[in-house]
Amino acid sequence: MRLFMKTTNLISSVTVAVLLGLSVGVQLPATAVSAATTEQAEPEKGPHNGRMLREESFALELAIFETGVPPEFRVWLTDNKEPINPEDVELTVTLTRLGNVIDDIKFTPQSDFLRGNMEIYEPHSFIVTVNANYQGKTYRWQYDNLEGRTKIEPAVVDAMAIETAIAGSQKLHQTIPAYGQVWLPPSAHRTIFARFEGVITNLNVKLGDKVNKGQVLMTIESNESLKPYDIKSPISGFITQQIANSGEQTNSRELLTIKDINQTIVKLAVYPSDYSKVSLGTPVIIESHDNLPPIAGKVSLIEPEVRSDQARMAWVTLPQHQSERFLEGSFVKASIETASFDVPLAVKKIGLQSFRDFTVVYAKVGDEYEVRMLELGRSNATWVEVLGGLPVGTEYVTENSYIIKADIEKSGASHDH
Repeated sequence: MRLFMKTTNLISSVTVAVLLGLSVGVQLPATAVSAATTEQAEPEKGPHNGRMLREESFALELAIFETGVPPEFRVWLTDNKEPINPEDVELTVTLTRLGNVIDDIKFTPQSDFLRGNMEIYEPHSFIVTVNANYQGKTYRWQYDNLEGRTKIEPAVVDAMAIETAIAGSQKLHQTIPAYGQVWLPPSAHRTIFARFEGVITNLNVKLGDKVNKGQVLMTIESNESLKPYDIKSPISGFITQQIANSGEQTNSRELLTIKDINQTIVKLAVYPSDYSKVSLGTPVIIESHDNLPPIAGKVSLIEPEVRSDQARMAWVTLPQHQSERFLEGSFVKASIETASFDVPLAVKKIGLQSFRDFTVVYAKVGDEYEVRMLELGRSNATWVEVLGGLPVGTEYVTENSYIIKADIEKSGASHDH
């Protein structure tokens, strides 16, 4: 059983001034923040720890009961401090929630009390209107029971960089982390030798030059025939080593080395617990070290051998237009997709906060923000599925939601549980 307590939670100018002073140092207009409301007296409690409502000799105690059942209203009635037969009273309770959402609750007699006909779902934050008819007379009460709610003016929202998003469907990708190294296969390497020994009469390229397949790299005058002949590039790529220069003898040595970086491969280590999750065609996201967006690829080959640490190497061929961003031998981090599924409702993890024993987001309605208790499902690094507690289309806080949490906690905006 729990007692309703009136709580108001409008963010104070002192709190905002402190937050702004610590973070952004922005001066706000005097009207940017709503003033805190005056503290009100603790409401009277009844014998069932509920809220007492009185008029003349008629009184009722309204409480939320949740022992062994979902939270529901129960009402005990007295006249001149004597119990009233619940069948003699007609009672309705209307809850007006944030965004003008209305819950109309009707009551039926049960034992010595009236029992509400619907679950009082979280958050228990609403304006309560009670209407009772007894012996031809109508009684009416109205009071606020607000929890987990605050109001922040737009100027403060902008200054504190509080951002929101609309809750809706999302495609979730579950991944496992993987680490590896950039590698070039043997087909991407070419070492240039002279067919016939001689003198290099013309060297048409230098270290770092980009060359095309069939391009003339150099001209050599044969020592035997004294006739010149050309050496052409067998592949497209870059000159990565230049050992010889014009005027030198070839002397049966390496002259140039060419590498085709368009054949760049990332080799990722996959360990035994994940063997079954990775196959040919599995999507992979490779993180970049150059502050550019990550690169998407797919597993193109899985080596049959197992390394000494029991890892198998999964190859990911990089798109040709992205290969230049990765140097051979550099280490990389990647995410290998192990599952992909559509969910009807998801929120960003960055917006999640704790409230009492719940995981919540803060719904935004106008200039007001209020907790929404969530039932969560599957997740990935960025998103989490919502199974209950939040309607599709709700605007909720993503970035800097901790500011809302801090203000609500400062004001103690929650009722007894």
